[in-house]
Amino acid sequence: MNKQDFTTSFLVDQSPKEVFEAINNVRAWWTEGVEGNTEKLNDEFSVQFWNVHYSKQKLIEVVPYSKIVWLVTESKLTFIDDEGEWTGTRVVFDINKKGEQTEVRFTHIGLVPQGECYNDCSNAWSGYINNSLKNLVTTGVGNPTTKEELLTK
Repeated sequence: MNKQDFTTSFLVDQSPKEVFEAINNVRAWWTEGVEGNTEKLNDEFSVQFWNVHYSKQKLIEVVPYSKIVWLVTESKLTFIDDEGEWTGTRVVFDINKKGEQTEVRFTHIGLVPQGECYNDCSNAWSGYINNSLKNLVTTGVGNPTTKEELLTK
């Protein structure tokens, strides 16, 4: 992986199985506005955040309790000039045991500092991964963007 791709990670006490299941529950940590399936190989889902972000993802690699990879097949980010900047990028979740803990390493391959979306998108991913997803894993409750929030902007 290119060292410039956006990446972040966290450690938890939960098992790789618990982490894997939480990641696949995209509605519980990213947005309740997910359309489609988010758990098995070749599943496809889309997300829409107001009128500023639409993306469609396909699960292209699913290794139970170890790795999940989404290919972004469509994107429209209306707050940047290259609205399709995410199209063709990959979102990778690596799950590994580190001693008694489980590490989640998130990498958005193709989200690089030279891209127009990097600052806004890396900040958003940091919040969703290090707060919402981590909270879902550790407490059972994430902090996704709610359907009500999606209707108010």
